[in-house]
Amino acid sequence: MRKAKPKKRIILPDPKYGDVLVTKFVNNMMLSGKKNLAYKIFYDALDIVKEKMSDEDPLEVFKKALSNVTPAVEVRSRRIGGATFQIPSEIRADRKSSIAMKNMVGFARKRHEKNMAAKLAGEIMAGYKEEGAAFKKKEDTHRMAEANKAFSHFRF
Repeated sequence: MRKAKPKKRIILPDPKYGDVLVTKFVNNMMLSGKKNLAYKIFYDALDIVKEKMSDEDPLEVFKKALSNVTPAVEVRSRRIGGATFQIPSEIRADRKSSIAMKNMVGFARKRHEKNMAAKLAGEIMAGYKEEGAAFKKKEDTHRMAEANKAFSHFRF
């Protein structure tokens, strides 16, 4: 849009926990508009987390896992004088959480477990323990930004 900023959509909290973050995560996970199925998968995943980590609240485990896989910086390509540089830059808060959710859902889909709820539960627990593919992706992004810190004076 050229002139006006688009209006922010209001996202309603989820029915079980009353949390907007859960709804955003479910929206990221949803395929072909099947929101009820996405909610069922998410709640089943949290039940599995509750079973395996009985001493922790599953929603808190999920939030901690999400914060553990949230990147703080990213690298962006910028062409300067015929050469392409990877320039590290800070990320906006809403984009940070979006990237974290997309990474967690994407790597959960690639896991080798029986069903999507088990895959998601495995990825949530791995993120909580600061391991797993989504956490590794965050670490790689940070490492790349650190390696290209010399080009940060080319910032947009």
